[in-house]
Amino acid sequence: MLRDAAEKLKFSARGYHRVLKVARTLADLEGKATVGRIHLAEAISYRIAGERLATAVA
Repeated sequence: MLRDAAEKLKFSARGYHRVLKVARTLADLEGKATVGRIHLAEAISYRIAGERLATAVA
């Protein structure tokens, strides 16, 4: 899922790893041992929202 989103949304390598890191944090906050699709989806949505905000402010 993350690989497909990274290709479609043109994430850099750094962006890819930051999304993965946020997803890991979300899973940790839920007490989950593994990162699930829901965590990845939420992390990707934050990344998209952040890019939109940066574009709007600029």
